[in-house]
Amino acid sequence: MDSFAALKAFVATVEAGGFASAGRQMGVATSSVTRQVDALEHHLGTRLLNRSTRRVTLTGAGESYYEHAVRLLADLESANLEVSEAEGPPRGQLRVSLPVAFGQLHIAPGLQAFHERYPGITLDLVLSDDVADLVEQRLDLAIRLGGVDSPHVVARRMAPHRRLLCASPDYLRRHGVPGSPADLAHHACLTFAYARGSRLWHFSGPSEESVHVSGPIRANNSQVLREAALNGMGLILMASWLLGEDIEAGRLQVVLPQWKAGLDNEDGGVHALYLPNRRNSKKVRAFIDFFVERFGDPPYWDHSSP
Repeated sequence: MDSFAALKAFVATVEAGGFASAGRQMGVATSSVTRQVDALEHHLGTRLLNRSTRRVTLTGAGESYYEHAVRLLADLESANLEVSEAEGPPRGQLRVSLPVAFGQLHIAPGLQAFHERYPGITLDLVLSDDVADLVEQRLDLAIRLGGVDSPHVVARRMAPHRRLLCASPDYLRRHGVPGSPADLAHHACLTFAYARGSRLWHFSGPSEESVHVSGPIRANNSQVLREAALNGMGLILMASWLLGEDIEAGRLQVVLPQWKAGLDNEDGGVHALYLPNRRNSKKVRAFIDFFVERFGDPPYWDHSSP
């Protein structure tokens, strides 16, 4: 039995949910995948997968073995990458997870310049607002917004992540400018579905205040809420990287600038996360350094923000 090939077949089958899907992803026949997994189970003397006509699932032993197999394959891949990158400029595929709106606004515009500087790097970008699993998704790097609470990853802060309370000039003319956080209870507020306690907004300044808010729209997409705010539908509490250009152009106006919006652990920063075994990767370092330089200090989106 080729142990390495069997491990790859087993992990691919688990992640694809079946032998046929795993075979398609690996570019081999279904029978080859099945044979590799069968040989692995025979070698171990235990069943790793429950088979049915529709899908396969992990047994108790399979769950434990899968976690070890994923780590082993990741470590081997890391060793291969480190050796292959030892000489010359950064090269090879770099798989990166990005938040959707941040990726569209601040990563996509820099891709051409990144490619010109590092033509040997091929980017595989995964845009999602879900929290990425670096191991299961085979990611080299993930960009995450806000605080980082995982002790198992390396986090590098790329830029601040500040939230601002804003509204369009039209909305403020029609409904008045809030004078304190408590006034927001009587305003239309546009809330983000992914934020914990999205209908309870926190502020610190002259004092600590929290206010329950409501409004005509709650959405899990920040761009949708931004458009609603631009159209005068209410106040928005969002990151300065999303709103900075609108503030500079006068399309949105910062409200309660003397108050800091949000809890400390909701801000934190724009972080690049990677596994410890990617610490010496030239590709990872090149991507992070390039965009840290591009964002600037302070970042370009904060130049017009109070």
